[in-house]
Amino acid sequence: MRNRTTGLAAATVGLALLATGCGLESGGGGSVDVEAGSIPTFEELEGQTIAVGSKELTEQLILGQIAVQALTAAGADVQDETNIAGSENARRAILNGDIDLMWEYTGTAWLIYEGQEEVIKDPREQYEAIRDRDLEENDMVWLDPPAPMNNTYALVVTPETAKKYDLTGISDFLNIPEDERSLCVDTEYHDRSDGLAQTREDYEISTKDLPNADVQTMDSGVVYTSVAEGKCTVGSAYSTDGRIKALGLKMLEDDQNVFPIYNPAITVKKDFAEKYPMLEEIFGPIAEKLDTETVMELNAQADQEGDAPATVAKEWLTKEGFLKE
Repeated sequence: MRNRTTGLAAATVGLALLATGCGLESGGGGSVDVEAGSIPTFEELEGQTIAVGSKELTEQLILGQIAVQALTAAGADVQDETNIAGSENARRAILNGDIDLMWEYTGTAWLIYEGQEEVIKDPREQYEAIRDRDLEENDMVWLDPPAPMNNTYALVVTPETAKKYDLTGISDFLNIPEDERSLCVDTEYHDRSDGLAQTREDYEISTKDLPNADVQTMDSGVVYTSVAEGKCTVGSAYSTDGRIKALGLKMLEDDQNVFPIYNPAITVKKDFAEKYPMLEEIFGPIAEKLDTETVMELNAQADQEGDAPATVAKEWLTKEGFLKE
């Protein structure tokens, strides 16, 4: 069975668009034809509209398109609501029922949405903790299994900088001479409670060691190029970002093991999960294939090679046999 995903721009939740006869372009980069491979099709999904959301980050757009195309192949009529600006807006959208389904990160939900202070180091324990709490408090269901990829924070340097100052782990940060220390960070890492402030505390990097004047805030994409071009000594990063590998940057080891676990899983409301019990059958095999190295490569296809997230998603789903050529 061949179906077509219908795109719907969703930079803000609840924006109504009137569909014309041609495909509408989504945050994922357009509509694509899909045909089920190993993804099973379900009669129960035929004629059922499912709104899929995502945040606006490249990785989220790709994950969103994977969900859009998988559900389309399984027989659903999918409304593409990907590209929601900001984690809080995306979370609000699914809690309010503006979207039905999205990939969410375990650490984000645990630390930010639920306001927990404890950082759980074991991925399975972290998943089960947020799964149980979110179900109890918000009637939110986290499908099992979560993907093994971990999109956690990282600090990156050039290999030359690492060699010059003998940098292996983040604990070596103070090996950098004071007049050479500079840190570029993106807004989210700078502002979030689990970001820069927590890193300073856990690694004992005081404002005397690194004055706030030596911390520059910028767009996440600019951070990577600024480090690569020597404009910043160290930069904040996300461990699955393809630009780390593409630009030849080195991740410093989280040698104090302080960064949280951020495994993505499909999240839906309880009544939606009960209505469509086949969701775990659709997404379980997909989630298992999404390890850190795989997602880093998918992100690089979009960020470095310029491929649309919808194209990246389809090529990967086809390569893995979930869709037919």
